[in-house]
Amino acid sequence: MTDCDEIAFFEFQATEKSASPRTLANYRDALLAYQVWRGERFTGWRGAAADEFRDYLFAMMKQGLKRATIRLRFAALRSFYKYLVLRRGLARSPVAEVQLPKPERGLPVVLSLSQVDELLGMPLKCEADKKSPPWIPLRDAAILELFYSSGLRISELLQLDVRHVDFIGETVRVMGKGAKERIVPIGGPALNAIQRYRQAAAVTSGPLFLSSRLRRITQQAVDQLLKKYLKRSSIPFAISPHKLRHSFATHLLDAGADLRSVQALLGHASLSTTQIYTHVTKERLKSAYDTAHPRA
Repeated sequence: MTDCDEIAFFEFQATEKSASPRTLANYRDALLAYQVWRGERFTGWRGAAADEFRDYLFAMMKQGLKRATIRLRFAALRSFYKYLVLRRGLARSPVAEVQLPKPERGLPVVLSLSQVDELLGMPLKCEADKKSPPWIPLRDAAILELFYSSGLRISELLQLDVRHVDFIGETVRVMGKGAKERIVPIGGPALNAIQRYRQAAAVTSGPLFLSSRLRRITQQAVDQLLKKYLKRSSIPFAISPHKLRHSFATHLLDAGADLRSVQALLGHASLSTTQIYTHVTKERLKSAYDTAHPRA
């Protein structure tokens, strides 16, 4: 059951912190997961002790949950308790002293240039579903082109309206995390794909990308279209919008773009977040060297 502290916390996140719907959903899931784990032992947030959260941490580790999942849940709990201390009169946070496992240092999965070309060409090569509007393949092609051309997050693409795309200036206006707006360039192939889709679907205003029912497209629909084209391609691993974002950043750095520019294009608040792509680029250079150099 949601208590007054939770209600106030989510109102604070939505209004003062401009948290995205996805962030709010993650926070709700994290608070609920702890309550479910405690079960009948849960008597409220204010009476919880640090040892209870340590037990919760150990229980999640025994379940084999990924470190990223554990850290995400505790990030939500820490944000919640920080709010209770600063705004709701709680004396101290019981999760502040819980030591978490270090994050895993996995490198992003990146598509090769040939794999990108294959994926982006799939919507117009595959046989169209006769039950769907004839413009759906053009929409899918425009979505994939825009993901790779501009490195958008899935949440940013879903929010796009027609008015956000400047065809003369060749840019798109994006509302990123924390309600921070940025202007991102769009390449010619993506602009052309968007134009073809808009003309075929008669999209003149409102949401840029529509479902077959002429409503704003959902994340589930984007995930499904990616899975559909992946099955028909030769790409041997799963693809997500975020992998296209990883590929966008890595290919820019491979071609000589500077880190600060890539940071601005991605909308990263911290340069350290962008720096992981330099590690990917170094690994690709090492691989190329080992393969091609006669004395590697």
